[in-house]
Amino acid sequence: MTSKPTRHSLRNSREDLAATTRTPETPQTEAPAYRLAYTDPDFMVREELRPVRLQLELLKPEMILNERGIRSTIVLFGGARILAPEHAGQARSEGLKSLSHYYEEARRFAFLMTEHNLKSYGRENVIVTGGGPGVMEAGSRGAAEAGGQSIGLNIVLPHEQAPNPYVTPELCFNFHYFAIRKMHFLMRAKAICVFPGGFGTLDELFESLTLIQTGRMEPIPVLLFGRTFWDEIVDWKKLVHYGTISAADLDLFQFVETAEEAIAIIEKAQGPNGDLADAGV
Repeated sequence: MTSKPTRHSLRNSREDLAATTRTPETPQTEAPAYRLAYTDPDFMVREELRPVRLQLELLKPEMILNERGIRSTIVLFGGARILAPEHAGQARSEGLKSLSHYYEEARRFAFLMTEHNLKSYGRENVIVTGGGPGVMEAGSRGAAEAGGQSIGLNIVLPHEQAPNPYVTPELCFNFHYFAIRKMHFLMRAKAICVFPGGFGTLDELFESLTLIQTGRMEPIPVLLFGRTFWDEIVDWKKLVHYGTISAADLDLFQFVETAEEAIAIIEKAQGPNGDLADAGV
């Protein structure tokens, strides 16, 4: 990421940053107080600087995506523990092993969607995932195999997690704040595809549905892969029965089983010109 030079009579920050490398070493210049504020990591992580850090995490990916000309995305959510079919024997449980075919379905969906995306020179319907393993890896992998790019929105976790090797390096981001990461998932979203997963996947699904339900986001296709799984873990009709949601809220999402089904729904929603209302995040 490089900034465009601007014309003005004042020295710019890059020039002053370079000048600090030529400063004589004295007790004064070596003291933390002497560091330029924007180059001082100890200063930047102070609690009082949280508003600045929030702004930076919003700005950095947004500026890079704008520079790359990316206008819209297709979001893939799903479990990090779901393994590729060839590795299903290493699954932690029989239940996880039975879900391995969703890795292949996510991979195929991303492949087909990226083929569609390449018609817009990689600007529309770009696959975006959480950048990690499991279904996220499958999405990045399918996009790469189709010859396209994918976005990875990683998050720093207490246990070490590296981005999956298929994310486009120039579009592989890392976040400290979950809230800002979630905004980036939805700011360009034209569809949300949700595969079986755990707490993280459920959180992402229900937050997206809440935004649409409350009118904080324009309706877009929310596609749940694998009706059997979703009906087993969420009793949708009971939510209606108890009045915690309305019957009409069940129309906010659809169940699909295959990549082809999902592609058809997304293409229908976008219309003949690929136009879909931008998410109002």
